[in-house]
This record gives sequence, C-alpha cells and structure tokens, in this order.
Amino acid sequence: MDRLYRRLATLVILLAVTLTVGTGGFVLIANYPPFDAFYMTVITIATVGYFEVHALSTAGRVFNIFLILFGVSIMFYAVGVVTQTALETSFSDLFQKRRAKKMIDSLKDHFILCGFGRVGRGAAAELQRTGVPFVVMDRNEERVERAIKAGMLAVHADSTRDEMLIEAGVRRARGLVAALSSDADNLFLILSAKGLNPNLAVSARVAEEASEAKMRRAGADAVFMPYAITGYRLAQSILRPHVYEFLDITASTSNLGLEIGIEQVLISDGSSMATRSLREMQLRRDLGVIVLAIRRANGQMEFNPAADTVIDQGDFLIVMGKNEDVRKLEELIRG
Repeated sequence: MDRLYRRLATLVILLAVTLTVGTGGFVLIANYPPFDAFYMTVITIATVGYFEVHALSTAGRVFNIFLILFGVSIMFYAVGVVTQTALETSFSDLFQKRRAKKMIDSLKDHFILCGFGRVGRGAAAELQRTGVPFVVMDRNEERVERAIKAGMLAVHADSTRDEMLIEAGVRRARGLVAALSSDADNLFLILSAKGLNPNLAVSARVAEEASEAKMRRAGADAVFMPYAITGYRLAQSILRPHVYEFLDITASTSNLGLEIGIEQVLISDGSSMATRSLREMQLRRDLGVIVLAIRRANGQMEFNPAADTVIDQGDFLIVMGKNEDVRKLEELIRG
C-alpha cells in the first residue's frame, strides 16, 4: 500500500510539473494569456489533436515539440503505473493466499485463534511470545493485515463456518481460542470446532455471565469474562499489592524484560523422572526450578507438594523459574 501511494505521488508531481512548465513556457515564449497557455498545455500532453489556440512562432513550436515528447512520456508512465499496480494487487493477493494455505497445511498440533479484536490481540501476543505455532482467523480484512504486519500467520475467513475451520487445520490442531465479538458466534464456533475435533482444547471469551454455562456445555474447557477478570485484578492490586505484583511479574515477563515464568511440564511415558520423588530429582538445587504444584493424571491437583512426593507418568509439574531453566527441565524429562 505504501508503494502504491509513492507511485501515485510521483505521478501527480510529474503531471503538476509538466502543467506548470508548459503553461509558463507558452506564456513567456508564445505570449499566450495564462488560461490559453494552460489549455494549450493540457491538449498537448493529452495528444487530442486540436489545432493551436494561437499561431506559434518557430521558438514556440520547438518548445511545443519538447512538451509533446515529455507529456507523452508522462502519459505512458501513468498507464504503466495503473496497469502494474492492478496486476501486482491481483497476483499479490493470490500468492499471499497460496502461501498462507501452504503454511497452514504444514501445521500440526497448532493453535487456532478466532477473532483479532482487543481480547484476541492479547491472546495472539502471548502465543507469539511463547513461540508456539498458531493461525489467526478474522472476518475483518484490516485486522488480518494488522496480524500479518505483526509477523503472524493470518487468514481472512469466517471461523464459524466448518469449511473455513477445516482449511485452518482444526482436525490437526491442538487448541482453539474463541475470541469473537459475540457470545452467540463463540458458542456456534465451539460447537463446530468440537464436532470436527472432539479432542480439541478450547478456551472461550464470554461477555454475559449467563452464557458461561452454555459455553461449557458446548465443550469449552475454559471460559473467561474479560471485564470480570479486569475488575478482579483491579481489586487485587489495591487489596494485596505485593501478591498482585508477584503474579503480574510471572505473567508479564515480556513487558518487564524478565525471564521468569510459570510453566507446565508433562512427565511423559518412559521418562526417567517417572516413579521418582521430588527429593531425588533435586530440581531446585540443580536447575533452579521450583515445583509449585502437581496436576495428577486423574485430574487431582496437589499444591506445594512435599519433597517425598513421587511423580508418575502422565503427571504435569507446575513449575516456576527462568525460561532457560524450564527448557532444561523439559529436555531432562524427555531423557
């Protein structure tokens, strides 16, 4: 778009210079009145074939020859700019769509973010920060362009339609974020996505409190009310400022320039860490990672586990530490 504006600006400047020089030349050389000089300049560069407004001297005709050559060149340039811009726009959209489709087809275990409004942009920023593969879907072209400029894979599509979700790879996806503007659209989206991929993890935005139960019945694993969350955090910031500051640091490391976060790490099948106790693992001593909780394979959550707590396959360790140390822990668990 910026390139098109530059081309149009160049064309307008060239036309203005040609009209100014032509009008001034006919006034000074041929002694034309200003309006007649301007009219003569226009019909000359337009090559319409009209006769001279007034008889021209030899000097006037020489000047007119150069004006014709320059004016015709400007007109050819204008036609070229319009043609090139039209072709580039058509083929650029085609190539961009093919490139996006090819990239989406190669995704697996990715996330689909539906809606790139205020809530969706916040979710996209976190997905982008963590480095996981994801694709943005939105019905608004300006929002899609904004996501693309931010370095995200985005497509202009209606995420409530099954065929669009299939093109986004919903059957291969790991999770979906429903951040559309209305509860009805989000509810319809969840039903469609869960119908195409029952194992899909779904997180949904809800505006009305009465819609939360419907979202969960439709298959949403997590439902959030942005305004309620904002109000809760506002109250926490004045009631328990130090607790709020701690949680904000762990959740907003990208804004504070820190490298500390809370992550979940799966004890996979065959891991050398399985059937070992936290005391034997010595995560805090060797890696500087603190185990805050254990989410058992059966869904039970154990907070602040004791040192003698044994880890089993399928458990999730909820840990806090530097991102680099957490990555080392993941590599250690994978063996």
